[in-house]
Amino acid sequence: MTPAQQQAAHCAAAGHFNGASPPRPEFEDVHCPLFVTWNKDTRQGDTRLRGCIGTLEPRQLHTALKDYTLTSALRDKRFPPIAAKELPALRCTVSLLCAFEKAADWTDWTVGVHGLIVEFTDPAAHCHRSATFLPEVAAHEGWSRQQTVDALVRKAGFAGLVLPSLRSALRLVRYRSSARTLSYAAWRTMAAATSARSASAPMGAAAVAAGVAAAGAAAAAAANVAIGAGRSADLDEEAEALSRRRAVTVPA
Repeated sequence: MTPAQQQAAHCAAAGHFNGASPPRPEFEDVHCPLFVTWNKDTRQGDTRLRGCIGTLEPRQLHTALKDYTLTSALRDKRFPPIAAKELPALRCTVSLLCAFEKAADWTDWTVGVHGLIVEFTDPAAHCHRSATFLPEVAAHEGWSRQQTVDALVRKAGFAGLVLPSLRSALRLVRYRSSARTLSYAAWRTMAAATSARSASAPMGAAAVAAGVAAAGAAAAAAANVAIGAGRSADLDEEAEALSRRRAVTVPA
């Protein structure tokens, strides 16, 4: 991760609040789906979700990074917008999604390795349903494969009992992610090394922008990992048929 990448992300986020036109980011503009997750460290020592929004549609990182860092921090309808006073306790994770593959059946994936997209026809409502979990969700919750799939089916909106016959009828796509997490404190340390103005940024809207910029720095690192692995991170034909051309809110 280079100072130029960090500064580009900060400028892009800050520009949302102050109306300035940010310079074009210097890290590679990869084409990929992505999610941005904000978590808050509590005084009790645990972690609380503060926002998670992304897209399963491949988008150019330079544009999507700005869109989803701000949207996940300020417009996740499940939570109030992130406030300046929360910044010291925030951690931001950016996940670039890649390696989409059609699963042979509902068991053909590994907890802690794969994320899932599930599609099925609701046997009661006779409608199409779909949902996704990022790779870290099942491991974080301590779920087995069956518990994860059943939770994902319920997340998609199915209200009935998840029977073996429904599991067998599911259409699953598994995928992986290249993810990096950066705390606000770590970002401030990095910013201080590259920009005195960033280090002395006042609290308020501009400070929120600085916090959001941490996601950009994390995304740059994730992009480098994905590129270094030799993956374009584009959806393959099967995954693209299953992707949704809209933002997707994913609870942890």
